[in-house]
Amino acid sequence: MIGLAGKTAIVTGAGSGFGTGIASAFAQAGARVGVLDLDAEAAARVVESIGSAALALGADVTDPAAMGSALADFAAWAGDLDIMVNNAGVGLPPTPLESVSDEDFDRVTAVNMRAIYVCSKLIIPAMKNRHAGCILNIASTAGVSPRPGLTWYNASKGWVVTATRSMAVELAGHNIRVNALNPVAGETPLLSTFMGEDTPENRERFLATIPLGRFSTPEDLGEAAVFLCSDAASLITGVALEVDGGRCV
Repeated sequence: MIGLAGKTAIVTGAGSGFGTGIASAFAQAGARVGVLDLDAEAAARVVESIGSAALALGADVTDPAAMGSALADFAAWAGDLDIMVNNAGVGLPPTPLESVSDEDFDRVTAVNMRAIYVCSKLIIPAMKNRHAGCILNIASTAGVSPRPGLTWYNASKGWVVTATRSMAVELAGHNIRVNALNPVAGETPLLSTFMGEDTPENRERFLATIPLGRFSTPEDLGEAAVFLCSDAASLITGVALEVDGGRCV
C-alpha cells in the first residue's frame, strides 16, 4: 500500500534540497510529478534526472496568477491533482529578533506562510468537488522546538504546524487529508544559512543536539512524504511528523 501508482502530485521548491528528494521519491513510487520552483532552470535539471514522470514548472509560489498558470499547465499534462506538497521555504541566518530587517521578515512570511494560503485557495475547490485530495506542508522542528536567533523563522514554521492541523479539521469532511513534516536541519542549501557559517565546529555543535547524530537528507524527507501521501496513511490527518533523529524528544 505504500506507493503512489496512478497519483499526480506537485512539489513546490523542488529545484533543490528536500523538494528534489520528495519529487524524486514520488516519481519512484509511481506518481506523475510537477517539479515547481522559482528557478525554472533548476526545476528543469531535476526533471532531467527524474525522467518522463516529471514536468518542470516555473512559478513564484506567493503569486496567485503565476501559481494558477502553473496549475493549469500541470492539469493539461497530468489531469486532476491528487497531492500538493507545499515545500518552498526560506530561512534566516542567526540574528537577534529585533535586528531582522523588514525585507527579510516579509520574505520569510511570504514564502513560508502566504504561499500555503495562495496555493490552498487555488487547489481546494477542485479537491472538494472530487471529494479527494492530500496536502503535505513542510514545516520544521523549529516550529516546535525553537532555536535562539531564529525567532521569526521559528514563528513561521509554528504557523505551518497550526495551519496544517486546522486545515485537516476543516477539510476532513471533504475527504481531504492534510499533514506536515518537521525535518531537522538537513544537507540542503539552507544548512549554512541556519548555522550562520558552514564550518566543522558549527556542524559539530549542531549535530550534538541530534541524538541519532546526523542531519536529515532529501531522501529521508522523500520516504516520509511518500508514506503520508499514500493510501497506507489513509486514516492519518492533522499530523506534524518529526523527521529529526530524535531532536525534539
